[in-house]
Amino acid sequence: MQFVVTDELKTGMRLAKPIYNKNGVLLYDINSKLTIPAINSINNFGLIGIYILEPAEPVPPLSKEDIAFEQLQTVFIFKLRDVMDKIVSRQKITELSGLIDDIVRSYGRLDHRVNFNQNLRSPEDFVYKHAISTAILVAMITSRLSFSIQKQRTMIAAALLYGVGYRYVPRQVLEKGEDLDKVDRESIRNSLEKGLDFLSNYRGDFDFFPRALALMQVFVDGDGGELNHLKPDEDLVQMRTLMRVADQFDRLTAMNIGHYPVSEIEAIRVLDKNPTLYHPVYVSTLCECIHICPDAARVDFTDGTKGIVLVENPIDFMHPVVLRFSDNQIYDLTKPAHQKKIQIKDIMKTMDNRVKMDKETIKQFVPDKRLQELTRIFRQALRENEKYSGKASVGNLVSHLS
Repeated sequence: MQFVVTDELKTGMRLAKPIYNKNGVLLYDINSKLTIPAINSINNFGLIGIYILEPAEPVPPLSKEDIAFEQLQTVFIFKLRDVMDKIVSRQKITELSGLIDDIVRSYGRLDHRVNFNQNLRSPEDFVYKHAISTAILVAMITSRLSFSIQKQRTMIAAALLYGVGYRYVPRQVLEKGEDLDKVDRESIRNSLEKGLDFLSNYRGDFDFFPRALALMQVFVDGDGGELNHLKPDEDLVQMRTLMRVADQFDRLTAMNIGHYPVSEIEAIRVLDKNPTLYHPVYVSTLCECIHICPDAARVDFTDGTKGIVLVENPIDFMHPVVLRFSDNQIYDLTKPAHQKKIQIKDIMKTMDNRVKMDKETIKQFVPDKRLQELTRIFRQALRENEKYSGKASVGNLVSHLS
């Protein structure tokens, strides 16, 4: 998979990701060959470029849930853009409540992990795509922590709208990515404050909006700011901390101009290095909501060798069951003895953070019936351990794997 800017698109190139319209209707499916009308449509969408498959590259696997994720992202993005357009023109935003309900319905009640596939962002659409992805992460984390529906709606609203002021940030500043100087940061802050001024007009339109607006204010202010010259209450501070985790994780794992995405593993490492700013409880909860090191993921080990994940560890994503290519051996990384031999350095992902291999690939490396039975036992042990104990170590349950 490669990224090709819009001006360099040519007929015959194959799409690596499907393209949907504002209603979620499929316009161009994955593996479709570009035509002149298709290239014109991509230009009309304002995209800076798209992901293209290499000439001999096979079509990447997409589950039904992955397809739904991309469809919903597109629909949500267009809805949010309409809402923000109305905010700037001081119109009613009756659609906001429905958008929040859609996000809660789709991602605020999940009982399983999802693949958090990323999208490509330009200075023109960054604010919408970032807001939607952050809101989805907030919905999943707050659900996992059993937040009340009112608090969940408040936080999703804040995640969606705190960045409306990005529309006023100069393009040259947005194109710098994270390489900002003091003047750039002040420009962004002033623009976000301008956006909050627009939002204050809707304080009485929704029951959750006053609290959401207060959360947006402390989020924009940061640790050095104050809300109406008063110290924000503890609940607001906690909500801000949770939003920070979702906000930064999305920024790290999304591809923007001037910013190549990092893997989920590396993003979690960044968050873990600053527990004061990114609370460990919210970081670990995020890890419970999305696949970090799933089945069939190709991984790099610290010793320079490579392998694939045979069985995901839902309790501790850094210690799954893996197969190392160099010796064709299976390692249960919940076991200290195996951890001494190899450790996961990073996961190999595509540019939009998809796993490079699909689950069918595993069959090529586990042809032996005994090995298949061992991985089945490990999966069962992990499920039982997660259900009854929630402890990180499951080695004692599968000691017969060695």
